[in-house]
Amino acid sequence: MKQKVKNKFKSIQFYLPIILISAFLWHACGNKESKKTETEEIAVHEVKSTATVTFSYSDVMGIGVDSVYNRRDPSDVIKVGNKYYVWYSRMDSPITSGYWATIWYATSEDEGHTWNEKGMALGLGEEGAFDSHSVFTPNILAHKGKYYLYYTAVKPTLGNPDKKFEGNHTTDFTAIGVAVADSPDGPFKRIVNNPVIVHSEVVSDFDSYRVDDASMMVRDGKIWLYYKGRCIEHGKEGPKRTEMGVAMADSPEGPFEKKGSLLDKGHEVLIWKEGKGVSCLASISQSINYAKDGLQFSMQHDSLENIPKAPGLYRPHLENGNPDVGIPGWGIAMNGRKGLTYLLRYEMTK
Repeated sequence: MKQKVKNKFKSIQFYLPIILISAFLWHACGNKESKKTETEEIAVHEVKSTATVTFSYSDVMGIGVDSVYNRRDPSDVIKVGNKYYVWYSRMDSPITSGYWATIWYATSEDEGHTWNEKGMALGLGEEGAFDSHSVFTPNILAHKGKYYLYYTAVKPTLGNPDKKFEGNHTTDFTAIGVAVADSPDGPFKRIVNNPVIVHSEVVSDFDSYRVDDASMMVRDGKIWLYYKGRCIEHGKEGPKRTEMGVAMADSPEGPFEKKGSLLDKGHEVLIWKEGKGVSCLASISQSINYAKDGLQFSMQHDSLENIPKAPGLYRPHLENGNPDVGIPGWGIAMNGRKGLTYLLRYEMTK
């Protein structure tokens, strides 16, 4: 059962420059901005707050504001050797929607302040496949010496005479696939039994239209795949009514068994290990929730402001061996405005 805490926390006050104040992330197209040079100073945006949870942001080099490419929906971050890795959706500017993307990756050696884009991690699937139009919203799991790249995908709209993707609210279903590699640098190869998560055939289910945004956990000897779902009955109102669910498997390649909806008002999925349980950030309700068993979430912090958008978190327990260590509290999120989406670094302090 979900419970709301009685006490509201004080608002987070922080000041962002104009480029962030004017952020408009969804349904954007149009303007471009000049690419930053490597010698340009990275701007830091400070937080001044007495709230229990605060967020601060800073620009990044390498995968930030770019006049040629737009980037969005970063994965969680893992460290392999002396390098941090992040995966993300990349589109040709001025396209900002992930429904026209491929998956790229970058590495950092200074805890996510400066990034080197290494190349494409995963392209489109074969014609007619579930992932033949776009692959986007990636996430990562390092497990038993292999690297598993989970991703959302769509194919062209069924029946479209030009084989184009319409983005309608009736037939353009998404699915979640996975590709595997022996190295974080790839090459990633799709598994045979893709996709591993598909939309429900029961129209009243929370995930009867969209399944998206995988976030991984190894718990109790199983692979836990948290994801967001949208119900086809909600139509255009679906994004406002997104819910978070989970599916479990004995292997990263599945098969996964869905366990149903766990939390409403959570458009983006960000989960992390905390103590013996699982915490998550729910963007629509602007809250942090906790479940000791990973399933029954209760609200711990609400009325949060200026929370990161489509965030990934540096999560050491996603690395090989899944070490039981704490979270430093930084990650990569997205931001933007008309015609522009880009990545930036954030820190979360509790």
